[in-house]
Amino acid sequence: MEDSLKNIEAEWASIYYSFPKSKQEHAFARLLDKTANLARQYPNAAEPLFWQAVVKATYADHQDAFSALSAINEARDLLIKAIKINPETMSGSAYVTLGTLYYMVPKWPVSFGDDDAAKQMLETALKINPDSIDANYFYGEFLMLHNKPNDAATYFEKATAIPARAEQLYADNQLKAEAKLALKNTQKRKISGEKSIFLSLFNSASVK
Repeated sequence: MEDSLKNIEAEWASIYYSFPKSKQEHAFARLLDKTANLARQYPNAAEPLFWQAVVKATYADHQDAFSALSAINEARDLLIKAIKINPETMSGSAYVTLGTLYYMVPKWPVSFGDDDAAKQMLETALKINPDSIDANYFYGEFLMLHNKPNDAATYFEKATAIPARAEQLYADNQLKAEAKLALKNTQKRKISGEKSIFLSLFNSASVK
C-alpha cells in the first residue's frame, strides 16, 4: 500500500503543478480510478480514502458546476471517513484538506461552506503537526481571506521556513514557493491597508 500511495502522491503533484490545464482533466480521471481501486483493496485504511478525496476534489475543478458540487460533497465524506478511521491521517493533512474545502466551497443553501468549521479543522491540523507546510500555508490563506494579513504572514513565513520532506520534495517545494509569494502579498496588503480591499470589491463589481 505504501508504494502505491507514494506513486499516487507523486503523480498528483506532477499533474497539478506541471501538466498544462488542457491535459489535467484526463490525467486526474485516470488517477481517480487508481485511488478508488486502492481504497477498495484496503477498505480499513485511511490513507487511500484521503488520496481519493484529494484527487476527487482537484478533479472537480475540471467538471461542470453540478458534477463538481457532487464531487466536492463526496470528497468531504471521504475525508470525514478517513478521520474517523485515523484522526492523525497523513499527519493531519486530512484535517487540512477538509478545512480548506469548508472555506472554499459556497455556503448553505448551495453547499456546505462554513468558516467556523474551516477554522476548527485547520487549527486541529496545526495541533497534530505544527510543522506542516500545508497546515501553515492554508491557515495563512484562510486568515488572508478574512482580512488578517498580519496574522497570515506569520503562518506563510513559517511555511517557507519548514524543510521540505524528502519523500514529498517536489510538492513541498512548490507549496513553499506559493507561501513565499503569499507572504509578499501580505506585505503589500499591510502597506496599502484598506485600499486593496476596496480595489478587490471594485474589481469584483466590474466583472459582474
